[in-house]
Amino acid sequence: MEFDLHKALNNLTLDAEWVGLRQVSEKASTRYVRDGNPEANRQSRTQGVMVEVLANGQFGYAATNRLDRAGIQAAAEQAQQQAIAAAPWAIHSFTADVRPKAVGQYTSPVGQPSDAISVSDLVGLLTQVCQTLKVSDKVVQTSAMAQTVETEQRFVSSNGSDVYQRFFFVETDYASTAQDGAVTQKRTDNGQLARCYQAGVEVFDPAAVLARARQIGEQSVELLVSEECPTTTATLVLAPDQMMLQIHESIGHPLELDRILGDERNYAGSSFVKLSDFGTLVYGSPLMNVTFDPTVPGELAGYAFDDGGTPAQREYLIKEGLLLRGLGSLESQTRSQVPGVANFRATSWNRPPIDRMANLNLEPGTSTFEDTIGDVEFGVYMESNRSWSIDDYRNKFQFGCEYAKLIENGKLTKTLRNPNYRGVTNQFWRSLVKVGDRHTLAMYGTPYCGKGEPNQAIRVGHASPTCVFSNIEVFGGVA
Repeated sequence: MEFDLHKALNNLTLDAEWVGLRQVSEKASTRYVRDGNPEANRQSRTQGVMVEVLANGQFGYAATNRLDRAGIQAAAEQAQQQAIAAAPWAIHSFTADVRPKAVGQYTSPVGQPSDAISVSDLVGLLTQVCQTLKVSDKVVQTSAMAQTVETEQRFVSSNGSDVYQRFFFVETDYASTAQDGAVTQKRTDNGQLARCYQAGVEVFDPAAVLARARQIGEQSVELLVSEECPTTTATLVLAPDQMMLQIHESIGHPLELDRILGDERNYAGSSFVKLSDFGTLVYGSPLMNVTFDPTVPGELAGYAFDDGGTPAQREYLIKEGLLLRGLGSLESQTRSQVPGVANFRATSWNRPPIDRMANLNLEPGTSTFEDTIGDVEFGVYMESNRSWSIDDYRNKFQFGCEYAKLIENGKLTKTLRNPNYRGVTNQFWRSLVKVGDRHTLAMYGTPYCGKGEPNQAIRVGHASPTCVFSNIEVFGGVA
């Protein structure tokens, strides 16, 4: 990052209570192969600065990709004008206390740098993935995608903040679609774009990647001759790759404080959770322990500081089923008087930070996988999200999965296709009866959590063990 952000800050002539500059530089490479044929080989770069100004108790924002003194000055004046214009309509007056001084660095854990694998070798591996996915003539389409992203971010402010963070992201997606007559089934690598990490190209270990590809292809064909998931009330066992979405939609979004305060109601929705629920609401069973933890190595949304300069640390949102803390930045915490976390995040240089999820994890319990299904007389085990629907209060939901197994007398038996389940958030989590141990835990992520106006798609991570829920409505069919 050659642009001198400190010099740009010192050169500003502005009458403001606080000024912050956040520079982001990002380069991304995407390779996509379908049916063994390369279809995309894209590279992109973006760079710019977001200027934040506190004036008359309000924050104004303006972004620029003109990285010179005049460009930064113009953006700062525009941000100041926004803040002043907002002041007469303010619902809360802020001070610089919500932008604490922050100094530090962070770099993603990387085993092998991006240049450790050539473009031709990576495309060759993706081609091999497609070939491996095609285990039968009944596999009618295969695809393999790999994206690597390198992001540099620097944040400086008038009260002495200086934070540098460098992120390396690897995101992959492999899929096989099989067809036999009128029956079509798609199987992916733990759900579309679920295998996303902060890591290097060690993720592309050929033996591991091709082994997964073969299993994906075989299961897509297996599903063609499988029975439809029954419509009944049963014990539901969810694999970590489906728990990822369950956590995201029915814990993450309803606990965002800006939603609860009403800021997101127009676009992303609100929440069934009230401010008075924190410290009192029994969100789930005593086995439910949920943490916000950007410090987990390799998980997709790890960082040392959020985009407002708050140091990131592990916090319990829900402990032994009791709701304790919200997903809210210092701004939202000040407005709501509810404890929050370091989650003030922006998707890029041209967006202001808002309350976002980061790494949101369900802590493991003590049950082995054999224990989780061992005393289930009749139930369904489901993997890999395929579809989802949840109301704008994040309360009533139904989710569909790609792959399922019937559980009979403590054993996985028949494969089931088109499995779905439905529930209501608190009732569902209160039905949690077993939580798998660390050996059942797996970590996933997604780069496409959408929120905000204008929209921001941001990276989030979720880790979970296998979990068991009692008396859940399950049903078949394409939901």
